[in-house]
Amino acid sequence: MHLQQTKAESRATGGPQYYFHDLTEDVREFLRRKGARAVVLQTPYGIVETPFVAVGRDHKLDKSGRVIAGRVGHDRIQQGAQAKESIGEAIRRWYSLKNADFERIDINVDLHPDGHFIIWPTAVSWRPGKKVQYLTMPSHHPLSFHGDDQSRLWRDQIAARLTAEPKQAAWIRDQICRVLDDHRRVGESHVHESDILRVSGAVAKLGMHLGPLRVRHYDCTPSIFHFDNLEVYPCPVELKKRSSGFKYQETRYPKLPRVVVLCVEHDLRNLRPHVDVIELAALCDHLKKVA
Repeated sequence: MHLQQTKAESRATGGPQYYFHDLTEDVREFLRRKGARAVVLQTPYGIVETPFVAVGRDHKLDKSGRVIAGRVGHDRIQQGAQAKESIGEAIRRWYSLKNADFERIDINVDLHPDGHFIIWPTAVSWRPGKKVQYLTMPSHHPLSFHGDDQSRLWRDQIAARLTAEPKQAAWIRDQICRVLDDHRRVGESHVHESDILRVSGAVAKLGMHLGPLRVRHYDCTPSIFHFDNLEVYPCPVELKKRSSGFKYQETRYPKLPRVVVLCVEHDLRNLRPHVDVIELAALCDHLKKVA
């Protein structure tokens, strides 16, 4: 499956259009049956909502954004009313690609049970030479770092930050390990989960910036991740002593969850596709080896 760029000459005056080509039968039938679906983009960090709409060939959007019948003749991605760029420019921005015209963008499509239309870019080719640049597809848990899954994105980011600021390495390690030791101390049972916020300065050095602590919904919202050479990525963070304590939030906030659980110990199994876990125990162990 791929997106084909049209109107390349109009990037400065409204942006190119993008048509779907070679859609699989299930994706094509889903889109034409539904008429249109909001596009969710898979970025190196994880999914992000967008102002774009995937539209089947027999439908279009009217001026108010409603889906109506209309034989346009192409399955395509259409810019919503709030869009300030094309889907191609959004992919360029999130994946830090060069400023040149696309020939095509190879994609995978994930049809989420909630009805969302999730696009995963896998490769791009450029005009005029059609040279192909393959993109590293993120895992389903690109922001996870725990005993069972230490994502490449996190490992590369930690290595880059410690290389850029070698004098900070020991301080980052000690801050995280000290909080871990306090929570693990034998006989200690009265430390509140919000005490985890003592690592905020250390994890900020690694690119994870925790937002204000709130009493409703997710704990730290908005939080942001800003890794080297990538866009700023907003994502709520939930604080837990053990990740298994997140089950309440999984049922309380079920709509296409995208959240990072920051915990002392990770013991939650069968993570939903868009829930990541960062475990202080795993971070401490890793930093002892590399810092």
